Amino acid sequence: MAPEESAGTELLLRSFERRFLAARALRSFPWQSLEAKLRDSSDSELLRDILQKTVKHPLCVKHPPSVKYAWCFLSELIKKPSGGSVTLSESTAIISHGTTGLVTWDAALYLAEWAIENPAAFTHRTVLELGSGTGLTGLAICKMCHPQAYIFSDCHSRVLEQLRGNVLLNGLSLETDVTANSDSPRVTVAQLDWDVTTVPQLSAFQPDVVIAADVLYCPEAIVSLVGVLQRLAACCKHQRAPEVYVAFTVRNPETCQLFTTELGRAGIRWEAEPRHDKKLFPYEEDLEMAILKLTP
Repeated sequence: MAPEESAGTELLLRSFERRFLAARALRSFPWQSLEAKLRDSSDSELLRDILQKTVKHPLCVKHPPSVKYAWCFLSELIKKPSGGSVTLSESTAIISHGTTGLVTWDAALYLAEWAIENPAAFTHRTVLELGSGTGLTGLAICKMCHPQAYIFSDCHSRVLEQLRGNVLLNGLSLETDVTANSDSPRVTVAQLDWDVTTVPQLSAFQPDVVIAADVLYCPEAIVSLVGVLQRLAACCKHQRAPEVYVAFTVRNPETCQLFTTELGRAGIRWEAEPRHDKKLFPYEEDLEMAILKLTP
């Protein structure tokens, strides 16, 4: 980085830091300067540096700003890499139209935080998300981690309808759009029923990474998830199997135990990712979260 460019970046970081610590109005932040730098370099390191200077600043960790202020700031920041509006349509009811997929669950926020801190897991790769729900995690990855392609998937028609709407609301184009921005990831919304999908259908996705968040809500769902992971592994007999990350809230230890037991029966190895304690999104402080990395 040239000295003058480095100095400009440092000045930008200081400006964000001072305004955030003073809880200044969001419109006073140098968003246009940030957008210009990202257009020139698409530097995800810059976004992480801004997070370190703002929501993850030691003062903010010790004396957190209001949840509303932090949420509004992150919503504004997350849209900058591709310059679209960040709006998430979701239901006000936990269960609506016979599904829980119309609201954002806590593990989706936790996985989005992990992804923002670990962008290399997704950069220039094809990502398949199982049980995407409202799409929060995928939208964060598309905006902040620069995947080559992203496949949102779910089985409920109302969830799929809402997913397509949220993709478009956030300035991303679906793969069928011939006017799609080539600088953005190729985005697909796919109907995927874990119980009936076949190996050939899964082979068409060719994912490098598979993720899922808050999908371990009952024994039947766990068995179905492990089954689809086995079929995904069967797609890759002559090449490397995709990396798999499953995030969940530990609500019932027996449910978590069932998941690891079923993984063992299927011959799928797992290891827990280190917990990250610095929250970027608002969810309950006392929730126990986990992310397992699976090796089919």
